[in-house]
Amino acid sequence: MKASEIREMTAEEMEDKLTELHTELRDLRFQDAVGQFTATSRPREIRRDIARIHTIRTEMEAAEA
Repeated sequence: MKASEIREMTAEEMEDKLTELHTELRDLRFQDAVGQFTATSRPREIRRDIARIHTIRTEMEAAEA
């Protein structure tokens, strides 16, 4: 997910996306624990997307203040 895509989202959409990403990350960790893990690069992408959303949300809050 690109930063420009995140900037176009509303606050509610960002929260929904964060919830979705955290759920997907949890599911991938579970798959790894039971030995069904195949998408080895996906957890890294998810963590980066989560960080991007948090960063942009912080930037938006700072701009409002």
